[in-house]
Amino acid sequence: MKRALVFATTAAILLASAAPARAPQFDTPAKVAFLIDLSSGAILYDKNGNVRMPPASMAKMMTTDVAFELIDSGKLPLTKMCTVRPETWQKWHGPQAGSTMFLSANEQVSVENLLHGIVTLSGNDASVVLAECISGTEEAFTDQMNALAKKIGLTNSHFGTANGWPDNGVTYVSARDLATLARYEIENHFGLYKKFYSQPSFTWGKTLGSGQDITQANRNPILGKIPGADGLKTGHTDEAGYGFTGSAEQNGRRLIEVLAGMSSWNERVQESTRLMQWGFGAWQTKPLFKKGAEIAKAGVQMGSSSEVTLVAPRDLAVTFPAGLSLTNQMRVKVRYNGPIKAPIKKGDEIAKLVVTTGDTAPQIVPLVAGEDVGEAGFFGRAWYGLKSLLGLA
Repeated sequence: MKRALVFATTAAILLASAAPARAPQFDTPAKVAFLIDLSSGAILYDKNGNVRMPPASMAKMMTTDVAFELIDSGKLPLTKMCTVRPETWQKWHGPQAGSTMFLSANEQVSVENLLHGIVTLSGNDASVVLAECISGTEEAFTDQMNALAKKIGLTNSHFGTANGWPDNGVTYVSARDLATLARYEIENHFGLYKKFYSQPSFTWGKTLGSGQDITQANRNPILGKIPGADGLKTGHTDEAGYGFTGSAEQNGRRLIEVLAGMSSWNERVQESTRLMQWGFGAWQTKPLFKKGAEIAKAGVQMGSSSEVTLVAPRDLAVTFPAGLSLTNQMRVKVRYNGPIKAPIKKGDEIAKLVVTTGDTAPQIVPLVAGEDVGEAGFFGRAWYGLKSLLGLA
């Protein structure tokens, strides 16, 4: 049985008596747009967020994250040297090959520099060279991409290339999945994220004839335009249009946006900036509970204890329209399927905290068990069986 418990917090922020607040409105010509506030988990805007679409170069976020996983686990040194195979160079150089790092055949390049070439320069050549360096072949590398996608929980994505090059629909994503991928990268590999994603430019390769160094600017449309912007990745093909997955942090509040299907470079700059500005300006976030705070208790079935404490697994916050007072506009519920059957391990996710403010979409965050609860002993099970027989359980 799903149970919901409505309760008041110490700040007395429950039970609205005034007219409900209206959610801030936003519109964009982008075919797909999605915005999430990581501090609370609130989805602030969702336009076709679950629709499958070609990611173009935004697929390189997954290529990068596969490398980050290996680097942070000690399996891939940043100093490892990778060889540019002549066959790979032949395929991924010249105007027909799209964005490039300007690698040369048989060149030796470190993993660190290839990652700069992927993240800052969006190099199609760099992506494939790194994939072959890690897994032997690009095909084997995409197996790792899809395995990581499954681990992260991307339910509407599949990767057939390391660089997002059009492949007749084999590679697809959703905006919600791209936001999930960006969140995973930021929360699990933050050191590497900060090292690579916010570089304004990168220099690699030399011009023909004069042999001058080639410096290319980061294509990120919100770097330098949105305070706190530090990632992530643009994408463009004729098939996909112009897209962008971006993130920025202001005053401890981090937003992730995904836009796709735009018609031009300028439209991507404009809409990416507008959506992020709206997210920070039209909404505000307030803390609810600190990590480890006891929120409520839930009944336990066949356990060594009849109840278990529900606690916050991390600092929990709520996002709501700017200028709104929460004194009489917020409702908080705890939901779980209960009673919860033992055994329960401390830290198990066993309930949800559901927060609503006015007519905005509910914000749902997990609650975890505050302690272990073992199975009941023989007499406890017998007593529960008797109560069940008498209809008292």
